[in-house]
Amino acid sequence: MKNLRQKSTALFSRAVHVRMADWALAALILLAVVALIAPQQLGVSVYKMSLIALAALAGYWIDRSAFPYARPDSYFDPPKGGQETTFTAIRGVVNFTERVIDPDKADDDQLLTLARTAMLRRALIMAATMLAVSLGA
Repeated sequence: MKNLRQKSTALFSRAVHVRMADWALAALILLAVVALIAPQQLGVSVYKMSLIALAALAGYWIDRSAFPYARPDSYFDPPKGGQETTFTAIRGVVNFTERVIDPDKADDDQLLTLARTAMLRRALIMAATMLAVSLGA
């Protein structure tokens, strides 16, 4: 009994640190409410959520395949030994004015702006894909 209590406490403490655990819990509670109120709609709810999840995945891969050299993480150096992320790794990226940014001469603000733009682009593509699927297009 004591061993089971320790395992459950450890599992709960790890679950508290999971990203968006509160939203996952809220979704499960709402799914249980749907199952209690209208159990015939449970299949429809699961079907719709699976379509949205697949649309998000499709949007992600559309962005990755359409912009293979402008991924948001390509603007950052991988952290080495616990150091902070730096904004120095950029490979031949073209900005909106068609000027090629030289990686050796680019400053942190330019790289951060390009990273933000790439993240916003990916979010918009994913959102448009999810919206198109949810509207039935």
